[in-house]
Amino acid sequence: MELLTTNNVWMMICTALVFFMHMGFALLEIGLTRQKNTLNILFKNIFIITVGLLLYALVGFNLTYPGFGPDDWGVFGFAGFGLDSPLTNAGTLDLTYNEGYTYWTDFLFQGMFAATAATIVSGAVAERMKIGAFMIFAVIYVGFVYPIAGSWKWGGGFLDQLGFYDFAGSTLVHSVGGWGALVAVCLLGARIGKFKNGKIQAIPGHNIPLATAGVLILWLGWFGFNGGSVLSADPGLTSLVLVTTCLAAASGGVVAAIASTVVYKNLDLTMFLNGILGGLVGITAGADVMSPTAAIIIGAVSGVLIVFAVGCIDRLKLDDPVGAIAVHLICGIWGTLAVGMFGFSAVTNDAGEFLNANGDVVATISEAANALSFLPQLYGVLAYAAICTISTFLIVFVLKKTMGIRVSELEEVEGLDSHEHGMDAYPDFRLNEH
Repeated sequence: MELLTTNNVWMMICTALVFFMHMGFALLEIGLTRQKNTLNILFKNIFIITVGLLLYALVGFNLTYPGFGPDDWGVFGFAGFGLDSPLTNAGTLDLTYNEGYTYWTDFLFQGMFAATAATIVSGAVAERMKIGAFMIFAVIYVGFVYPIAGSWKWGGGFLDQLGFYDFAGSTLVHSVGGWGALVAVCLLGARIGKFKNGKIQAIPGHNIPLATAGVLILWLGWFGFNGGSVLSADPGLTSLVLVTTCLAAASGGVVAAIASTVVYKNLDLTMFLNGILGGLVGITAGADVMSPTAAIIIGAVSGVLIVFAVGCIDRLKLDDPVGAIAVHLICGIWGTLAVGMFGFSAVTNDAGEFLNANGDVVATISEAANALSFLPQLYGVLAYAAICTISTFLIVFVLKKTMGIRVSELEEVEGLDSHEHGMDAYPDFRLNEH
């Protein structure tokens, strides 16, 4: 009971940290976009977390964890509507559900993850997508696409059976959002003025200090995102995960800052910030099986990828105001594949055996290599690319042909806050002289 209590308290703390990340996403997104669209972005972020939790309670949790049987294909399952905690014969909460946490803590922790995928898309389509169309997209994506995709690994589905590994969601969370963002941006088109006469025009965000605060909040929240994914308060493994997470973030930021300075000849803070996020996304797939050195390498590669991916996306005439595709999709893919390259580099003994945080032998190097090889990681990346691109295209294309997904030119120029919300995030207060 004491162990369960300790583990459960840690999981609840991590749940709160992941919840706090939604503030980080909101501040980052409004900071990197224009003042006239601030309320619109904040409304979308609040909508995502509130509706996302309700949907996850009603259908999402049981789509993610349907209880696949040994003869199931492991592609789709559903355990029923709503939440139904296991009880003892006496009618009390069954504390044997898991030694790491209770059923209710499990739901809430996983529910915080569910909303993140749509938040990633929100940043990529900012400043020109109709809010009604986005809300419908978010409901379908968070309520159905994300949980079904999650069941393929975390629910014991076919990718889990193939040996695909994603500790905390480089692919299951971040690439799921990134693929959705990429397809939505392609169908939506660029903001007015982003590309003029074939040339890329910078559209600066209105509040870089807010964006900086958002990134630091996200970094803090990632301690819960990755640390909670240990699913217990195991001191050795939890502390290793926090170290690899932190080192990858630092490495990603520093290398992105250096690379952007070399390429663009200026010290770009936004590249620095996105490099930090890229490092965090990159390490998320294997934070529990990486050595500190491997984490630094993964973060460094993420930092380089950020700089070149942002430039490549611009050259492809794709408009992503916050760099969501580069951060979450590109670095998510890299981090997932990196598990097949650096996995199980965390702790080995002189006999070449892999040890867990308690010092117990869990695998030989050859067994670890078989368990975490490159091909299952590649299969996972391709599988999630397929479900996310196809589903996003179907959802957004239907919305485009029916209700429309793009605001009018007048609304975009004057700002979505005044046209879709009838108010201003920063109203002018003038003294009444009369």
